[in-house]
Amino acid sequence: MQVLLGDKEYFKSINQIKYEGAESDNPFAFRWYDENKMVAGKTLKEHFRFACAYWHSFVNDGSDPFGPGTHTFEWNKKSDAVERAKDKMDAAFEFITKINLPFYCFHDVDIVDYTKDVKDNDRRLQALVQYAKQKQKDSGVKLLWGTANVFSNPRYMNGASTNPDFHVLSHAAAQVKGAIDATIELGGDGYVFWGGREGYMTLLNTDMKREKEHFARFLHTAKDYARKNGFKGTFLIEPKPMEPTKHQYDYDCETVIGFLRQWDLLNDFKINIEVNHATLAGHTFQHEIQVAADAGVLGSLDANRGDYQNGWDTDQFPNNLNELTEAMLIFLEAGGLQGGGINFDAKIRRSSTDAADLFYAHIGGMDTFARALITADNILNKSDFKQFRKDRYSSYDNGKGKAFEEGKLSMEDLHAYAVESGEPEAKSGKQEYLENIINRYI
Repeated sequence: MQVLLGDKEYFKSINQIKYEGAESDNPFAFRWYDENKMVAGKTLKEHFRFACAYWHSFVNDGSDPFGPGTHTFEWNKKSDAVERAKDKMDAAFEFITKINLPFYCFHDVDIVDYTKDVKDNDRRLQALVQYAKQKQKDSGVKLLWGTANVFSNPRYMNGASTNPDFHVLSHAAAQVKGAIDATIELGGDGYVFWGGREGYMTLLNTDMKREKEHFARFLHTAKDYARKNGFKGTFLIEPKPMEPTKHQYDYDCETVIGFLRQWDLLNDFKINIEVNHATLAGHTFQHEIQVAADAGVLGSLDANRGDYQNGWDTDQFPNNLNELTEAMLIFLEAGGLQGGGINFDAKIRRSSTDAADLFYAHIGGMDTFARALITADNILNKSDFKQFRKDRYSSYDNGKGKAFEEGKLSMEDLHAYAVESGEPEAKSGKQEYLENIINRYI
């Protein structure tokens, strides 16, 4: 990939990041992510389809609930919103091409600052879409997915598509329409719905049944609009249990799957899973991937992690090799993603104030995913991991067990078998043995 520079070079001291192998001591090199390495019939680049998350990498200013921003960006200097946004896009594509990411993704308000004027917002976004089209053409970078931020503006304090005020819902629709139009024009592979405030703080003032009906109607309306206008990509919903609301209607993968099935949307939508959202829901990342894979809706992944000592969404870059290896076992056995990729929905820390920190973070995340996938593939092909699990369920492969799976046994039949067979023999699940396999292959 050719490095794409604008009128100004924002990351002057950093050259394009290359793969140098596990023995390299160069902090500006990949040690595990060789994009051309073949694993399980695909290159690493094809497996992951890595994407830069525009919002955290180029909008995050390091602020937190206890203090203002600590990150000062050279691309945020100009007073005119459109010109300032073009500088930000110059910086973004310089970074994306220097680190060799094949995709990026965005919320509408990440691309350019919005006002309260719907028509002016449309004009601003369209100006940046044209700028992005040229950037994509010049660099070969593609849009993984687009989405609309219908949760930050104060008008959405009570939700967007679930807002009790139809006037607010119409503004959310206007934004979603614009973001869908932008995604179509930029050739995006997908479009994501994240209900940042689609939930409630208290049931005392909430008609939950009606709000969920409105949520479903909104999704149908947006889906129909996109298809009518030529969108052939994947629609995705990103679950999150809470934060900023007390309870969100897209709580976890099981909840989303049930919702999609109830409202006849399951054939049109897949799931975009975020690591930190999984842990906030009391699950593991592995669990959520397995749930989505089993239902055939494993669409895309947000790569990050939380802090075990913080009970909120810290959006840190992924670096837990053991956990990611477990996740990649499921990933490979499921056949990978359906219509999505892996975006780094993660932000450098408030105290990480150097331009280089953005590179270190992505290099580490990409290397960790690559090493985890390679390890998982070795486990599946060189150890007895798969055979052990197969053997554990072998009693259902023939005889009465198979008849049960096929629906051929009654409760009376099951009772008779229990009487005839006596007390079952205890059989170890060998959890420690299997955990040791992961460490052995790492």
